[in-house]
Amino acid sequence: MRTPGPEGGRALLALGGEKYRPQWERVLKENGFSQVETASNGGEARRLLLAGDWDLLLIAAPLPDEFGHDLATDAAEQGLPVLLSVKAELWEEASARVGPAGVVALGRPFSRAVFAQAVGMLRAAQAQVGKLREENKKLRQKLEELRAVSRAKCLLVEYLRLDEESAHKYIERAAMEERKTRRAVAEEIIAEYG
Repeated sequence: MRTPGPEGGRALLALGGEKYRPQWERVLKENGFSQVETASNGGEARRLLLAGDWDLLLIAAPLPDEFGHDLATDAAEQGLPVLLSVKAELWEEASARVGPAGVVALGRPFSRAVFAQAVGMLRAAQAQVGKLREENKKLRQKLEELRAVSRAKCLLVEYLRLDEESAHKYIERAAMEERKTRRAVAEEIIAEYG
């Protein structure tokens, strides 16, 4: 979830009827979502999710074509913050079902403060997930670099008859002299000898 900027965030509201739509939209806008679009069922919500860049999915269950559990977990697995609102007597079951996917379930009725806290928790969790994804991306890039350099060193040992330390120095020196990354030099070596 992006932190809503001056223009606010975008929320998708999956809601089975029109009766409570104005209340839901007001609560979302009070919590920083200036753009609220409504889907009248799970199928429509899925189409809108594919077509847009959303900061939050709020499902007021049940929906006409499904309860909302599957929609919630599918969206959460794609990295979207999701709130699933259910009747209070269904909260425990719904929470157990969707919680492992990272979905926050809220029992209705709830106060504005509880809703704001749930949105705040989702924002905090999403920020943490974003940091972890970035760290994971950096680690994957480093691992790919190490694999390429290792493969290039093996090729230098095999074709130029260098020992491993000399092959390592060869790559380091070429990277420095050519002002390239070690990975770029390694990939050139792999392309030439591989």
